[in-house]
Amino acid sequence: MTIACSSPPRHLLIATALIAVALVVSFIDPYDRLTWLMEVMPVLIAVPVLALTYRRFPLTGLLYFLIFLHALILIGGGTYTYARVPIGFVVQDWLDLARNPYDKLGHFWQGLVPAMVAKEILLRNGYVTGRRMAAFLSLCVAMAISAWYEIIEWWAALIMGQGADEFLGLQGDEWDTPSDMWFACMGALFALLILCRWHDRQIARMQAD
Repeated sequence: MTIACSSPPRHLLIATALIAVALVVSFIDPYDRLTWLMEVMPVLIAVPVLALTYRRFPLTGLLYFLIFLHALILIGGGTYTYARVPIGFVVQDWLDLARNPYDKLGHFWQGLVPAMVAKEILLRNGYVTGRRMAAFLSLCVAMAISAWYEIIEWWAALIMGQGADEFLGLQGDEWDTPSDMWFACMGALFALLILCRWHDRQIARMQAD
């Protein structure tokens, strides 16, 4: 079900402006320019797509908020590289971890947001009517995206050689790829189990309007 909207509300415009400012600031002096571009590319693609599709298919407020947070996480990773984000070192010391865990936050969100997007599209367009089937398919979409991202990282490693280290953020962890996908799975499950009722209520309100 598509919902026509006239113009985006102020909070969406403010969020878009904040993302633009964050991109500009992060572009000024990132740790590695190519890594920055590769890490923020999803933001550079998603923001124009969301703007172009807003009038025809606006998303729920919850989903826009989650996308906003995901964009900031990606920009932070692009600015410092995931292995060097300062807040990650704080968490590393706090939990006595062997590595900076910021990239796992990114992969958690990489599962959470696509699962929510898939669920909203499936239910609002009537592709699926059952909530359980929608949840299952949304989890599949999230894991497929996670798998493709790991394949892209592999391609980057083959093409760039040692220059891909900052983008991969392995930090010497031989289990980095499966753990990345595990965190994406946890993010998708968190969205579908914990945020589902809140999300369903917002979808219901949009369909009732």
